[in-house]
Amino acid sequence: MAHTSQPPADRASWEVAGSSAPAIVLRIRSLLPSLAPAERRVAQRVVDDPERAAASSITRLAQDCAISEATVIRFCRTIGFRGYRALRLALATEVGRTSGARSGTPEPVGDIDPGDGLATVVRKITATDARTVQETGTVLNVDVLRAVVDALAAARRIDVYGVGASGFVGADLQQKLHRIGLTSFAWTDGHAMLTSAALLDGRDVALGFSHTGTTLDTVRALAEAGRRGARTVAVTSFPRSPIGHADHVLTTAARETTFRSGATASRIAPLTVVDCLFVGVAQSRRAESRGALETTREAVRELRTTR
Repeated sequence: MAHTSQPPADRASWEVAGSSAPAIVLRIRSLLPSLAPAERRVAQRVVDDPERAAASSITRLAQDCAISEATVIRFCRTIGFRGYRALRLALATEVGRTSGARSGTPEPVGDIDPGDGLATVVRKITATDARTVQETGTVLNVDVLRAVVDALAAARRIDVYGVGASGFVGADLQQKLHRIGLTSFAWTDGHAMLTSAALLDGRDVALGFSHTGTTLDTVRALAEAGRRGARTVAVTSFPRSPIGHADHVLTTAARETTFRSGATASRIAPLTVVDCLFVGVAQSRRAESRGALETTREAVRELRTTR
């Protein structure tokens, strides 16, 4: 699979793009698994406390992470900055913008604690889900999204892959595409994924969902589809993971907590992408989509109760 649409990590425009650039902390979090161990310690420190990192000298940050200043500089270059000064300036700008956007009511944050009452649990979950949707919108590359929308709209056939919670997300996309008249299939079994991928060609699109980007069944199915000539799309929170070699990579922003594993937080973010893809495709073929929606709505009308 030729990875052609992912923006390069060393893009210098990060340092001058201002508010139009993807949120720095979100991007660093998405790159965590792909970093060398020493660089990952710097990244984790920045993700955990960006305000402290923005206020720290390179010497202080290196001491906090028990690494050398050279490692801090290497980390900065790995994530696309010329040096620590540029990263520190970007973090300070982002921290200031985030602080200015906060309301007077503190947002409930953090993991769900054993002693939390149900009302607190509700507040934490809804706040985290809302933040996940917002952050996914921030990191989602609209140019890549547009390319994927165009590919889906023109495809002869669309195969969607996902395992576990990602399988439910894939089924949601398949159902939506089917409602507007696009031939699509959702697969959750590894063998079925590979056999379906083997029958694709250059007229088709294969789309895989994997929060971690390391789900072997999904990675293999996308690779097989790519070898057969199909356009491949990956939806993941970690673009430098094995699934990131797809033709197009749509990055989500999902963080997990103790009681919110794969079936929760990592489902909300890709469902946001699903809605964006569906609406984009429906808009691109408005007449056909409206006609298909009306036809399918009429087909199930008698199955609804009347009052």
